[in-house]
Amino acid sequence: MQPDSSAENRALGIVINPVSGRDARRLFARASPSTHESKRNQVERLIVGAAAAGVERIVLVHDAFRIADSAVEALGVEVEIQLEDIGVRCNASDTVAAVSLMRDANCGALAVLGGDGTSRIVARSWPDATILPLSTGTNNVFPAMLEATVAGAAAGLVAAGRVSRATAARRAKIVRIEIEGEEDDLALIDAVKMVDDSTGNLLPFDPAHMRELVLSRALPDAVGMSPVGGLLEPCTAEDDFGVLVQCAGPGEGRHRLLAPISPGLYRSVEIAMHRRLVMGERVELEGPGLIACDGDRERALAPGQRAWLRVERDGPYVIDSSRTLAAGVQTGVYLDRGHWHDHRDGTGFDCC
Repeated sequence: MQPDSSAENRALGIVINPVSGRDARRLFARASPSTHESKRNQVERLIVGAAAAGVERIVLVHDAFRIADSAVEALGVEVEIQLEDIGVRCNASDTVAAVSLMRDANCGALAVLGGDGTSRIVARSWPDATILPLSTGTNNVFPAMLEATVAGAAAGLVAAGRVSRATAARRAKIVRIEIEGEEDDLALIDAVKMVDDSTGNLLPFDPAHMRELVLSRALPDAVGMSPVGGLLEPCTAEDDFGVLVQCAGPGEGRHRLLAPISPGLYRSVEIAMHRRLVMGERVELEGPGLIACDGDRERALAPGQRAWLRVERDGPYVIDSSRTLAAGVQTGVYLDRGHWHDHRDGTGFDCC
């Protein structure tokens, strides 16, 4: 396998959502919090893994909690750090600004620390980005639970051009959303029509308010909306179909499904019907109600307003870490590199 010859001076971008894993859903379930310190440590390990894979430049942005700053202050490995100011606003616009900056900075890949919602913002901002998403959110299906050193190495091999995107990554399935008279949207894993709910609500979903679910992945071994389909009709990231689940009000379904809608929190969901969706098949919804995208209740539907949802494989390119690292072996990236400079090389701490 030949390295990517277009990779000169390409960097790895690291996108950090400092507030992922700290929302109200964790308080009402049994999820452990994701602390700023754990994120800082993950960022540090990502950088070390990427540098060992041959990345020469890392691009980050300042955040309100100094996660990026503290991660690089005493890093101790030889890699150029590009730490930029985006004018932090402490909302989703920070991720949009960070991704735009990293795209302009010629980042060959992005490591994304956050939940499904963070990766969704990345996908909207840079539709054909090459990403390795790492889980720090609450109900996560899209990001991987992966050791950050290994993740940094895999993303670094792609960013540095040592492993091609064609070898390392595959385009993700996503849910495309068209809303009558409004801007289109997307969900990476689940788009859910809710009734008698409100936009911006951060509490766990009440199954009594769920009506239709369109899922790009329906996994029985996940939490959130994905297992509502996965415990009925499993559908993985590799499967070229989606899943539709129609729910009903209390006592009105054909079946009652017990599903984990959040970590440590099971609820009964009234199921009217479920079936596979052919790729590109449109599901029509009608207001009133709202559409929650990957758990975020953002898009309201007025009475009579229609929306059309479909599953397509045209999302971001997602790096497969195992396949990437195996391909990296063929390049000899870790052989005969000379001395590896790391202040934490086992010889003790510099002192006095």
